[in-house]
Amino acid sequence: MKQFNNAGPSVPGMHHMIDPLHRIDVENIESLIEAHRYFVLHAPRQTGKTTCLLALMHHLNQQGHYRALYVNIEAAQSARSDVQRGMAAIVRALASAALVYWKDANAAQQARDVLQTQGADDWLRTVLEHWALHSENPLVLLFDEVDALVGDTLISLLRQIRAGYAQRPMAFPQTVVLCGVRDIRDYRIHTPHQEVITGGSAFNIKAKSLRLGNFTREETIALWQQHTQESGQVFDDEIWNELWEDTRGQPWLVNALGAECVWEDRSARNRTIPITLEKYKQARERLIYSRATHLDALADKLRETRVNPIVAAMLSGEDVTERFPEDDLQYVEDLGLIRTRPELTISNRIYREVLPREITSPIQTVLHYPQPWFLTAERTLDMPKLLSAFQQFFREHSDAWMDGFTFKEAGPQLLMQAFLQRIINGGGRINREYGLGLKRTDLFIEWPINENDGFLGVVQRIVIELKLLKNNRSLETVEREGITQTASYAQQCGVDEAHLVIFDRRPDSPWENRIWKKEVPSGITTVSTITVWGA
Repeated sequence: MKQFNNAGPSVPGMHHMIDPLHRIDVENIESLIEAHRYFVLHAPRQTGKTTCLLALMHHLNQQGHYRALYVNIEAAQSARSDVQRGMAAIVRALASAALVYWKDANAAQQARDVLQTQGADDWLRTVLEHWALHSENPLVLLFDEVDALVGDTLISLLRQIRAGYAQRPMAFPQTVVLCGVRDIRDYRIHTPHQEVITGGSAFNIKAKSLRLGNFTREETIALWQQHTQESGQVFDDEIWNELWEDTRGQPWLVNALGAECVWEDRSARNRTIPITLEKYKQARERLIYSRATHLDALADKLRETRVNPIVAAMLSGEDVTERFPEDDLQYVEDLGLIRTRPELTISNRIYREVLPREITSPIQTVLHYPQPWFLTAERTLDMPKLLSAFQQFFREHSDAWMDGFTFKEAGPQLLMQAFLQRIINGGGRINREYGLGLKRTDLFIEWPINENDGFLGVVQRIVIELKLLKNNRSLETVEREGITQTASYAQQCGVDEAHLVIFDRRPDSPWENRIWKKEVPSGITTVSTITVWGA
């Protein structure tokens, strides 16, 4: 039986799949190959690049017009600026690929023989020239994981390909495709002499950059429905909108959630049991808490200097379009963290949940607030008690945490989320929204009253809106604006209570003036008052 694939390339017959050739617009790629173009295909990790490249290679070879070869050169990464080691790893990868995909032992041996000669800066060009001269069909070479290479090894690769470019197609590949996470313009190559070379300057023969996108909404649903078609197990229709908002078609997320629903939930291995919306939500929570490799890797991206300030500003509700260069926004989008159309936002709902968790995980480990202390006799969350405790925590610890915080701009909101996460984690849910340009963060908390009934029983629903007060604005303005926004969000969510927390970030404001609380009329029907907190 086919499975949802969340590790490595998808294999026809083993995995549920969306046609990879449809995803990469094979007609467009064939047009570039016919025109003898060299181009780039890039996409975030675990989007399906390798699956698509392998499908393209088999498609081209089956047509009989070209001799195509997929080559993964990631093994050369460890060589860094050692050109001899790096190019030897690349040539050996070529030899291995020729043996595996072409079944051509002669071509593989010809590549290995080159390693016995002098001049690592010419090994790759020599192999490709020899192969092209002795091939009946023009060569098409698909290099994967190119941007994993570092320093002089990467420079040598790009320049050897560029050196043979004028000889195509008779004595060099007709087309070379470079594939990786980043577009080549974003390669930053540091030489041992501290010279910085951009990929674009080292490889100025690129005709085009193609980006592999996520699944569409229709493809996302169709992939899951393949499971129903094969097993007979059905999904509630209510799931589809949640699945789309949670993943926005990110292929790894779509597959990982599918596997979590139909396999990791052991009861669902009985295919007569339908997958309900509540089962789906439980699977989503398990996936987030698991810190799977894909989700854990987001933390590494957040450390990059071109990524950190943009994500921090978005988490605090700041408008980033006027503050950051368009190239940097495009780079963060290429990494898969944000999307810019139809509006600028964090890529999907799961990333909106994971990013603050990853950033604040060190804080959560040192917070020691026992959950039962914040529960009433009826087992509801005592939000006034909890938020009063946060006020004291923030007063005592915020300065120390802010000093070591990489994301200083979003620090107050992140501290609040870490505090809530530590208490609510495992019992309730926190949904996050970031009002970009509105300088706010919205938290929607769901807490099941009865442990046995869980979210199928009575659920307490609470909205908390977080706002920053800075020198350029008055407290009255921020409070008035925040009350209106909190009321709107509360009515949208249909909650039981609503709170507005205003973080006073004015440097001259004493703590005695920051810590306060009051209740104001909400002006809406769902809740009568909004509790406003100063911090």
